[in-house]
Amino acid sequence: MNVKRTADVPLNPVDMEGAVGCQVRWLVGKEDRAANFAMRQFELAPGGHTPKHFHPYEHEIFVLEGEGEILDGEQPRPLRPGDVVYVSPDDVHQFRNTGAGPFKMLCLIPNAAYDLPVTAAPECGIEPGK
Repeated sequence: MNVKRTADVPLNPVDMEGAVGCQVRWLVGKEDRAANFAMRQFELAPGGHTPKHFHPYEHEIFVLEGEGEILDGEQPRPLRPGDVVYVSPDDVHQFRNTGAGPFKMLCLIPNAAYDLPVTAAPECGIEPGK
């Protein structure tokens, strides 16, 4: 068993083209000997967003704090604390902070996703595979 405080886990910038004001904490992952899933906490600053992207694996989101939205293809859908999102493999999506304070969410992915590609959507002006 491993118990830790979220605040003790480093908050690092998301190093992906198209990410703005986006940071992540890897709360549980391979280094914790988690056999199946990784848990990350994302924090988006006001006006911040993830890249518009897709990937060949699912992930699950639980909104913790703030006001935001997920761009489901081209359709924005509002998000607030307590909301849950299932993103299917290869769904084009983007998370955005639409509020005045931080937008925080938990994101679970399969550990098998560690080495799989994340592709920025072509309309972001980024070539696939970059």
